[in-house]
Amino acid sequence: MVGGQIRYSIPEEMKKGSVIGNVAQDLGLDVRRLRSGRARIVTGENIQYTELKTDKGLLVVNERIDREQLCGDMTPCSFSFEMILENPIELHQITIEVLDINDHAPVFPNKDRPLTFDISEAAAVGVQVPEVSPVYNITVTATDSGNPPLFTSKILHLKISDVNDNPPVFDRNKYSASISENNSPGVSIFAVSARDSDLNQNARISYILEDTEVSGAPVSTFVSLNSESGVISAVRTFDYEQIKELQLTVKAQDGGSPPLSSNVTVKILIQDQNDNPPQVLYPVQTGGSLVAEMVPRSADVGYLVTKVVAVDVDSGQNAWLSYKLQRATDRPLFEVGLQNGEIRTIRQVTDKDAVKQRLSVTVEDNGQPSRSATVIVNVAVADSFPEVMSEFTDFTQDKEYNDNLTFYLVLALAVVSFLFITCLVVIISVKIYRWRQSRVLYHSNLPVIPYYPPRYSDSGDRDSPACVQLRGVQDH
Repeated sequence: MVGGQIRYSIPEEMKKGSVIGNVAQDLGLDVRRLRSGRARIVTGENIQYTELKTDKGLLVVNERIDREQLCGDMTPCSFSFEMILENPIELHQITIEVLDINDHAPVFPNKDRPLTFDISEAAAVGVQVPEVSPVYNITVTATDSGNPPLFTSKILHLKISDVNDNPPVFDRNKYSASISENNSPGVSIFAVSARDSDLNQNARISYILEDTEVSGAPVSTFVSLNSESGVISAVRTFDYEQIKELQLTVKAQDGGSPPLSSNVTVKILIQDQNDNPPQVLYPVQTGGSLVAEMVPRSADVGYLVTKVVAVDVDSGQNAWLSYKLQRATDRPLFEVGLQNGEIRTIRQVTDKDAVKQRLSVTVEDNGQPSRSATVIVNVAVADSFPEVMSEFTDFTQDKEYNDNLTFYLVLALAVVSFLFITCLVVIISVKIYRWRQSRVLYHSNLPVIPYYPPRYSDSGDRDSPACVQLRGVQDH
């Protein structure tokens, strides 16, 4: 993607149709390129201040440009926009600086209120007339008509007490500010400012956030306002995809009794960031079934196989998508359109080309840094549907076989482990039982009586010496 930057300086209040500059010449472009590339201007403002004449490559004034209305007291004053060309895509940034001209006469404050001054005729030359003073010393002289006249003087001390007759006045008629999405809660966005011409408590200003709603929620859940400094801060993290702007009302109220106040509108724009990857709408990636696009072997060069459709919920250049063929089973056979996502053949299909083609398409946006998504496109190069089914059914069955084999292996391992642990427990239990039995016999006090099995003679005499000995032991 080619990109260039140019900057022009023009005075404000130029007539509509006035030439700003030769864009084609300054960017080194041919006028025919502007027409073939469908050159156009893209701006986020509602007012289109400029117009591009593609037949001559000229940038002209389209609407009245008032520097004071556009920028207020901000210096320097400029606005920017982008010129886009297609086939291939080119993006050029153009900045217009608006120079001030003397088109406003001076204005005195309080022009509708006359100023009245009382000054002594004996005042010395060069004495400054006090415009505002809370205390006056007035000398009153009484003179008679005698000759010579006699007079007497009296000094009056006059103190002017302030009344709350001036409401606070904001330094702007309306405010506009911006903040990038994904901000940290508590970050300062902007500050409003007002002044009061009264004195002391009557001039003490408090800032109040009026109760309004934004998308059905109280505005206080989005921003907070410092009552003393007028600083507006974010309460939450903003998401451009959910809310694009906030419009709130701030009231400045003085400390008089009764208090006087004035309101001002504040517009806060949420700026988009590239925080969302592209989402592929087609082809749909299914886990259970295998979907394939069919291409006949007689397909001509440029045959449209399918089209990858994706969207990006971001805005501006963050939502511009490009498509790239990342990996293919037979790479020289297919290509994907950079801007439209169309997958086409780039040569004739041969007998050496496999039936199953697996293409990996990457969809990337134009954000900084960029985000991407990958989609797998299965392509079947065959003339008949049964041929496609035989190839892709084997693939599916192999996958199911591998999954079943893995399951049974895990199950067998679990059973063997269970039997081993059971046998180990039984052996240990038997060992413990025998050891306890031997301990019981060892500590017993009963006499040990030997026993000899009887011997029987052929004559039938059962009183063998062994029996006699046994009886003797027992009688004893």
